[in-house]
Amino acid sequence: MRKLWIAAILAALALTLPAAAADLPPGKWWRRPEIIQILTLTDDQQNRLETIFRGAANDLIDLRGEVEKQNVALRGELDQPQLNRQIILRDATHLNEARGKLFERELMMLVDMRAVLTEPQWNRMRNMLERMNRAGQGMDGQGQGRQQNMGPRQRQQRP
Repeated sequence: MRKLWIAAILAALALTLPAAAADLPPGKWWRRPEIIQILTLTDDQQNRLETIFRGAANDLIDLRGEVEKQNVALRGELDQPQLNRQIILRDATHLNEARGKLFERELMMLVDMRAVLTEPQWNRMRNMLERMNRAGQGMDGQGQGRQQNMGPRQRQQRP
């Protein structure tokens, strides 16, 4: 029973990591006119950010797919009439590892993108995001409940 609780705690921790990983808006934020204006992004910066995104996109797709596969496997085991703790622990460990790999790749993309921005641009970005978070809105002006399809802030599904 103790191992099952540990697995559940590890899975819960893995859910919180992506939200803590980044302070960037989802999607191709560097192409949005309002953000370009607020941050005074140059064409060169926009192109560099696009290159970083493209370089990470295939990895992120594959890693998200692996997280989903591991979610399905764990859910399948939890739905069995007879629970096998060893298999559940194994599947939870695999899910946690997959989430960890996704987190690391997203974080490295963030680090690369952050390096493109100047310190004043980064500070403006953080201030803008903090104001929007306090107001309960995302970058698109809609409520926080709206899920996006890109970036470390993406919400993970529970097993």
